[in-house]
Amino acid sequence: MLSWIVNIFVNALLLIVIAGYFESFHLEGIGAAFVASIILSVLNIFVKPFLILLTLPITVLSLGLFLFVINAITLMMTSSIMGDAFQIDGFGTAILASIVLSFFHLLIQKAIIEPLQRNN
Repeated sequence: MLSWIVNIFVNALLLIVIAGYFESFHLEGIGAAFVASIILSVLNIFVKPFLILLTLPITVLSLGLFLFVINAITLMMTSSIMGDAFQIDGFGTAILASIVLSFFHLLIQKAIIEPLQRNN
């Protein structure tokens, strides 16, 4: 449960940072970032495994790079659920945001969260 809350916080922070750097990625505020992070997390739990299963052949052929497209789809789904509070102005922006989100989430996980968990 605690790791899920930490992931929500990290995703919300990363969404805010991404919104600051990309003009075609809009968030209304910190509250919208946390709500988007929760919705994204729920979609990653329930929808993403189904999408991975459906696209398994192309994911294998692309050596896993198609997972960025699946992440972009879940970001676009989150955007459509949230309406005006969270908007992505195109699928290309969603793919770029999914790459940045995945990279920095992995970096934060490996450099900060896992070392803190090992020390406790």
